Amino acid sequence: MSQEGEQEKGFRVSDRRRFSSEGKASEEKGTAEEKAGDVADAGGRDPSTTQAGQDSSGSPQQRELPPVNFATFVISLSSSVLIHLGLAEDPTTGSAQRDLALARQSIDILGMLKEKTRGNLSEEEHQLIDGLLYDLRMRYVEEVRKEKA
Repeated sequence: MSQEGEQEKGFRVSDRRRFSSEGKASEEKGTAEEKAGDVADAGGRDPSTTQAGQDSSGSPQQRELPPVNFATFVISLSSSVLIHLGLAEDPTTGSAQRDLALARQSIDILGMLKEKTRGNLSEEEHQLIDGLLYDLRMRYVEEVRKEKA
């Protein structure tokens, strides 16, 4: 998908392993550009930190996104729970709609993630997921009680 004046580029595979198959340290290879990352797109932007969108005129625009790490991933999942509970607006529709089954499923996914990462989280990450799970479970119970009343 090339634009005017740009040529399509293929991809290149570079061996960046630090050790050879015999277990010996290999010499550092590659140019500074390769070391900086082969993930940069033709515009020089790292696609992992930008997201394409459109402004009101319909022309493409870029916005910076936070780095993806465990905390942002867990917070993203917890945001979807709040949307499913009807406590936050759905960004695509702009309205708050309740779907308790999807909220419960997302809470269960967070619980599974906590179990599968046990022993591999930093203290801050452990506290984050514990706190979020407690809060989301309490909110879920409250919303279920409201629906039954």
